[in-house]
Amino acid sequence: MINKEILQNIKVLYVEDEVEVRNFTAKTIQAIVKELVVAENGQDGVEKFKQNQDIDLIVTDINMPKMGGLEMCEAIQEINPNIPIVITSAHNDPDFLKKAIDIGVDAYAMKPVDLYQLLDCMIKAMEPIFLRKQLEQLNLSLESKVEEGIKKIKLILDAQDNMVIVTNGITISHVNKRFLDFFNKRSLEEYLQSNQCIYTSFKKEPNFFHQEMINGDESWIESIQKLPEIQRVVKLTNQEGEDRVFTVKIHQYDQDETYYVISLTDITQIKQKSNLLEYQANHDALTGLYNRQKFNDIFTKEIRRSRRYANFLSVILFDIDNFKAINDSYGHDAGDEVLKKIADIISVNLRQTDSLVRWGGEEFIVLLPETDLQTACNVAQKLLESLTVLTFDFMQEKITASFGVATLNETDTECTLINRADEALYEAKRNGKNQVFKEKV
Repeated sequence: MINKEILQNIKVLYVEDEVEVRNFTAKTIQAIVKELVVAENGQDGVEKFKQNQDIDLIVTDINMPKMGGLEMCEAIQEINPNIPIVITSAHNDPDFLKKAIDIGVDAYAMKPVDLYQLLDCMIKAMEPIFLRKQLEQLNLSLESKVEEGIKKIKLILDAQDNMVIVTNGITISHVNKRFLDFFNKRSLEEYLQSNQCIYTSFKKEPNFFHQEMINGDESWIESIQKLPEIQRVVKLTNQEGEDRVFTVKIHQYDQDETYYVISLTDITQIKQKSNLLEYQANHDALTGLYNRQKFNDIFTKEIRRSRRYANFLSVILFDIDNFKAINDSYGHDAGDEVLKKIADIISVNLRQTDSLVRWGGEEFIVLLPETDLQTACNVAQKLLESLTVLTFDFMQEKITASFGVATLNETDTECTLINRADEALYEAKRNGKNQVFKEKV
């Protein structure tokens, strides 16, 4: 009943460029909400929002002509930074997920759209605002209405899918059933026996808000409100010892004193999916090393840093000798095992500031910030010697590699520096392999 009421009283902006999808989905939404405004693309969506600033919720596709959904949402947030957003998309890459989290998307439904899932996402996105409006209508200051008000609050809170608390920033006055179930508590009083307020349960980890980030005499709410929306993320441990990640939505309402409705939305799966996809996009599947795409990002930044601070920057390009013969004699599984072992042993012989990359096939590259040519040659020699300890049950031959070393100069681009390292590597191969050659100066 509560969920139905949420949808019955809202005005929705729905943005979708595919005509058939737009027409079909719009009919479903129109039958449930108070009013529906439809737009054909992101640019049209911004214009429709400017003409209808009483819109309560945005439901939008991502990939659209003229202006994409996320760009549209960013433009609309300049007008109303608190507008709830639900996205629908078949897009499934890390950049999209990160940007969606960055701009504060409340929920997303993957295409092809399951209408039940979409409606559920719309409800979840609207819950915090609905709660605030409902609680504002309850006058808890009148003694004759206290008991009735508490019952109404409990009904409202327990109907929500998110974890919800009502607090003045110091103590908690109400929580919903989802909150108690998460912490395996029978009542709020039982929870408060071991926790002063919810912020004492936040785990202390990098990139998550926690108790030690509270400033001076401020409440935790005042401290977290000063953070950008993307940083209002906390980690909590549930009754089963499992860590979950939540975004924190804060809505204020006034009675005799200031109270807040805090809605905690579980984004663990989105965060995990984003992290996984980002990892897969930046790492080689076989060795776990950075791939060429990630290297290009790091390389560009290190070149800029090197020139800004007048530091050396060197690269080592190395190639496994006679690798084709290993594959031909022992099979590709054996070749894969050799590559993985080499990645492991080279990694432990580098600094944390160095970057090891699988350049392609049996070729690897090492980026060495703040390292001159001679030092880089010494590092390459050390790496060459580290390979001598490698042995494999399936082969008697020793693994060797050839190394080429080059250092950034004033006129270098990314390509010219790599080319010089490649030329030095070729010289090492041509002169008998299993050795280090540096660029010709």
